Amino acid sequence: MRPVSARIIKGINHSAWLDCADNSGAKILRVFTVKGYKGTKRRMVKCGVGDVIMCSVKRGTPKMREETPLAVVIRQRKEYRRYDGRRIKFEDNAAVLVNDRLEPRGSEIKGAVAKEVVVRFPSVGKMASIVV
Repeated sequence: MRPVSARIIKGINHSAWLDCADNSGAKILRVFTVKGYKGTKRRMVKCGVGDVIMCSVKRGTPKMREETPLAVVIRQRKEYRRYDGRRIKFEDNAAVLVNDRLEPRGSEIKGAVAKEVVVRFPSVGKMASIVV
């Protein structure tokens, strides 16, 4: 997993609801932890574009609602800055479900994917139709 090439502001809080942008069967996800988060004692975890999260499925197929899968955040509403000076923000918060090897579980991704995610997870980038 390569480092992210931007100053990502962690704009998604613990317990936030995200759209699932793939066709794996889940529709709405709820964040309950962030993998590899290094924080301060008693501080709520946050995540941003390119982070791996554990989530619960709130809306989706009955089989998916029983699972707590891993996901990768591909879009966030909170604006962040790239090193070339551009500022990027999206119109929604979205994630893609992945397996233990961090490969997507679905076969297509709906909507745009941030360039930082494609650099960090090439398998997600292969399925993306739009990279911003």
